[in-house]
Amino acid sequence: MVASVLKTQSFIIFLILFFITIISSFSRLTVAYGYSKLFGKYISPSSRGLKREKLSHLHFYLHDVLSGKNVTAIRVVDGKPSTNSSSQFIFGDVYVIDDPLTIEPDINSKTVGKAQGTYTVASQGELSLLMVTNFAFTEGKYNGSTLSVLGRNEVLSAVREIPIVGGSGVFRFARGYAQVRTQSINQARAIVEYNVFVFHYR
Repeated sequence: MVASVLKTQSFIIFLILFFITIISSFSRLTVAYGYSKLFGKYISPSSRGLKREKLSHLHFYLHDVLSGKNVTAIRVVDGKPSTNSSSQFIFGDVYVIDDPLTIEPDINSKTVGKAQGTYTVASQGELSLLMVTNFAFTEGKYNGSTLSVLGRNEVLSAVREIPIVGGSGVFRFARGYAQVRTQSINQARAIVEYNVFVFHYR
């Protein structure tokens, strides 16, 4: 009976020491590799260099060139062929773009950045695109900064709104929207006016 109790106590002591060793080893690892014991915590915005929030307005023109010289949009996925449609754009088509952004509607005017990403023809009933695009700016204080666009673009509507969901550089923590107007469109190219309103901190 006494031997059984001693064995039980020894086993309990072994378990306690085992778990203490494991916890101690994990603590050393978190310190050595910089892991936090917490998954998330509140921090002060000023600790990340964030000051008062600003609202900026950017105005530029996007040039989507589908054929001819200097093509900037390439179809990488063909949607299911439709014999009932004479449109160049078919539901399911996916395009990759590297479109110039200019200060004026003329493609030869000053370039302020590029629109880089994809758009997908995401509607069977109208020319409506899912835009997943970054505006990568190259001009002035915005040089090296980006804005990220994710939203619906109903191309034939007079004015559309597309969400700005984030950014980098000057536009870190950005949020806002773009008002979009088509200046001209044909099977070879489109010129699209963007008025972007975005909150950011830098």
